[in-house]
Amino acid sequence: MAYDRAITVFSPDGRLFQVEYARVAVTRGTTNAGIKFEDGIVLMADKNIASRLMEAESIEKLFQIDEHVGCATSGLVADARVLVDYARIVAQINKVTYDEKISVDLLVKRICDYKQNYTQYGGVRPFGTALLVGGWDDTGAHLFETDPRGALVSYKAGSIGAGRNTVLEMFEEKYRDDISLDEAILLGLEGLQQSKEEKLDAGMVEIGYAKRDESFQMLNRDEVGKYLDKLES
Repeated sequence: MAYDRAITVFSPDGRLFQVEYARVAVTRGTTNAGIKFEDGIVLMADKNIASRLMEAESIEKLFQIDEHVGCATSGLVADARVLVDYARIVAQINKVTYDEKISVDLLVKRICDYKQNYTQYGGVRPFGTALLVGGWDDTGAHLFETDPRGALVSYKAGSIGAGRNTVLEMFEEKYRDDISLDEAILLGLEGLQQSKEEKLDAGMVEIGYAKRDESFQMLNRDEVGKYLDKLES
């Protein structure tokens, strides 16, 4: 019997092959990185445009979920967009119901519950995307990685996508708990650069950050270019 034909059938050694295939789809996606700094988090993504005819602005890898939360995606972009829309609804429902911003860990758990549902029932398939979700709340800055299984892990500095292992190895060596926003951005860009052969281009990189008592913000192309110039120097 082919155990990978149905999402609900375990193999004799306890594996769900369709879920594992979804995780492979993530490893074929572009490399993203997230880093916690002194009073917030920064997220960045390499768009990795395949053709010069494509409009780089039309490809989104970073999304704002709520005022204080953003996420980076790797894998199937369409799947990620569905999850981002769901997360935004969850955040707004919490705000309307309780008149306060949703905590980052609760939001991530709700996203992961939604993902897990798509590994348990027939007639559906797992989401072929992973999310790096970062933000701040009353308990401080948080960075979570989610995968197609619906599992979540909290990181000080994390990465998803094709160059994940390369980026994490560099973070292991150079990350500090007292890192500043500028240092975090440069460290993340260095990790993205090491994960690919071509030189990073300002139009192909998205960077966003959330600081305590400030809304999630995205850097424009000129600001990204200045950080890339610093990295080269």
